[in-house]
Amino acid sequence: MMISVSLCMIVKNEENVLARCLDSFRELVDEIVIVDTGSADATKEIAAGYTEQVYDFAWVSDFAAARNFAFSKCHCDYIYSADADELIDAANAEKFRILKEVMEPEVEIVQMWYVNRHAFRTTENFEKDLRPKLFKRLRNFVWIDPVHESVRLEPVVYDSEIEIEHWPEGQHSGRDFGVFQKAVSDGKVLSAKLLHMYAMELYLAGEAKDFAEAEPVFRAAIYEEGRGSDERMDAYCVLARAARLAGDKDGFFKWSLKNISLAPCAEICCELGQYYYDAGDFEEASIWYINALEETEPILQAAAGKQIPLKMLAGCYEEMAGLYPQMRDAFLQMAVEYKGRLLEDGGAD
Repeated sequence: MMISVSLCMIVKNEENVLARCLDSFRELVDEIVIVDTGSADATKEIAAGYTEQVYDFAWVSDFAAARNFAFSKCHCDYIYSADADELIDAANAEKFRILKEVMEPEVEIVQMWYVNRHAFRTTENFEKDLRPKLFKRLRNFVWIDPVHESVRLEPVVYDSEIEIEHWPEGQHSGRDFGVFQKAVSDGKVLSAKLLHMYAMELYLAGEAKDFAEAEPVFRAAIYEEGRGSDERMDAYCVLARAARLAGDKDGFFKWSLKNISLAPCAEICCELGQYYYDAGDFEEASIWYINALEETEPILQAAAGKQIPLKMLAGCYEEMAGLYPQMRDAFLQMAVEYKGRLLEDGGAD
């Protein structure tokens, strides 16, 4: 028997992308539930053209609370959790239809590939990854094991081949930064996952003021009981950039060296490269950018391992060509090579 699916989303000011999303999914789902968290544009009017189930939810700086409210309004067998800036193409829509026909009743979560095309890669950190997207609305608890029986607590997860396209038009990091800060001000300790996401968003879209506001959070995290080396690595990266942006030379080298002593990452190499580039020491800057490109891996921002060092190495060698006339042609040739590699990767401005 074919399962029924509710498409469920929370939205705010999504008038530019909402119709595109709903047009691609409307024939696949049996119900559309849209929860608006305070739009000031035509989002709600657009949503009303697709469903009568449009609800308001007063924003409380808590995405989980909004999604829980949205899920509570769904009635179908499964809930597809959508974002307004995603869509599904015809080939994957057909895979979705087939999935609805053949879904085994014990499956509780279906993962789908979340795909970022380069033109829309605002998150920068992946081309595609598996994400839980389809959830069984009501879960049945089942006893397992023939002896010493127990209730199965882990959900049954199916990894599908369905690809969902992510076509964002901009960043939502400013809103997210506020959520992180409110959680901390409310006395909550950020989990390892949230601390990592906070650090990733800072490296993606954070400005100097955002890093300054985050500095106490990440400084405290270093000393919080139960924090592991991965969390300290994230913190060192954030603190190093915060210090560099604030002009705190001692703090910058303190946190950078702590990272390098633990396990150097591409982000810190780029931070050191930027420090020396800003100081006019392009030879030293190039050494650190080469380390970012060839000797280390990124942990927060994929671009730190490729696009950023390629771009900055081209800049370093152009600057060095002007400083060392006797090596001008060789340095310019190296700059051209790095620019070519950046163009091949699609990362040029």
